[in-house]
Amino acid sequence: MAKKSKDLVYVNPNELKTFLKHIIENNRFLQEQGKSPVSIEVIGESGIGKTSQIIQLAKEENLHFVKLNLAQIEEIGDLVGFPIRQFEVEMNNEKSWVDEHAFDEYMKLGYKSTGLNRMSYCPPEWISGKEEGGILLLDDWNRADVRFIQAVMELIDRQQYISWTLPKNWHIVLTANPDNGDYLVNSIDNAQKTRFISVNLKFDIDCWGKWAEENDIDGRCINFLLMHPELVTTDVNSRSVSMFFNSISSIKSFDDSLPLIQMIGEGSVGSEFSSLFTMFINNKLDKMITPENIFKQDEKYVLTTLKSLVGKDSKYRADIASTLSTRVVNYLDVFSKNNPVEKDIINRISKLVTEEIFTTDICYNMVKSIYNNNMGKFKTMIMDKELVKYIMK
Repeated sequence: MAKKSKDLVYVNPNELKTFLKHIIENNRFLQEQGKSPVSIEVIGESGIGKTSQIIQLAKEENLHFVKLNLAQIEEIGDLVGFPIRQFEVEMNNEKSWVDEHAFDEYMKLGYKSTGLNRMSYCPPEWISGKEEGGILLLDDWNRADVRFIQAVMELIDRQQYISWTLPKNWHIVLTANPDNGDYLVNSIDNAQKTRFISVNLKFDIDCWGKWAEENDIDGRCINFLLMHPELVTTDVNSRSVSMFFNSISSIKSFDDSLPLIQMIGEGSVGSEFSSLFTMFINNKLDKMITPENIFKQDEKYVLTTLKSLVGKDSKYRADIASTLSTRVVNYLDVFSKNNPVEKDIINRISKLVTEEIFTTDICYNMVKSIYNNNMGKFKTMIMDKELVKYIMK
């Protein structure tokens, strides 16, 4: 659950997605009433996945997407548009403002000048021609020069800048690094903070595990991080971890390439992470049975392998049991989205909970999660006399 401190609400990636979807829907409601939509600021450590979460949301909601990195923009005009003189013209008692470069053409068409002119701003290139419905991401906005932060305040507050307005159903999301001394950022004063709602994105190993399964991160690496989530810190963020894992994923045998893996690890995630990963390999934990093989290989072999890995009584490995059960849940969630769930899969799940491989609590969480993630595909689990005990508990 989200935890609220004095100034910030802390959310995991799943909670962030739910929160943003609500704000987007509520903004549509506000705009229908002629009110200004609400902007959102997502604060989080570097590499935690702030930007990728918002890009994914735009795809899911079928919204246009524009990303502006304020710290990399050099000219204010590239951000908010350039000033341009406009002239007021009139025809048939109807008045309108036209840009100076088009004034002569309007005169040729029979329009008359009223003699009035004004300075205006033309829309910047990043929004010109954009259609209704989109997300404007102002990325790392508190790392930008103060001039740019001040320039976007009206845009954040009212979705307009002097003479141009964002198209209908556009939503502004800001990303920022924490103002805690670890980053070179500009402090946002209280008056500025009243223009948006802030949430703080935190790393969550359960959300990462599901994301990793969906994005084909090497299963050996997923197992390692599920067993050592404490290694993800401010210095070693999830972006660095994913880079390390992707850099070694083509290596078929980790124990034959330990010096290379150590070199890549120390250069990407540091010596502590690299040393524990080496220990993980030396203990043969990179060779744990995959969730795919748990459901595809011979039942006797699978059950014997799992019992050997997890152990029993004083030799019980709670970390391995938790890792394997989490992998099973995430694998079946991804698998069921694109494949039918046959009876043999249900039977195998039933075997996993009746063979006393896992504790009762792990079995409960595993069965409940599998069922709740996709009730439509796993509805026949209720027909199994062993599984229904956990589902209805």
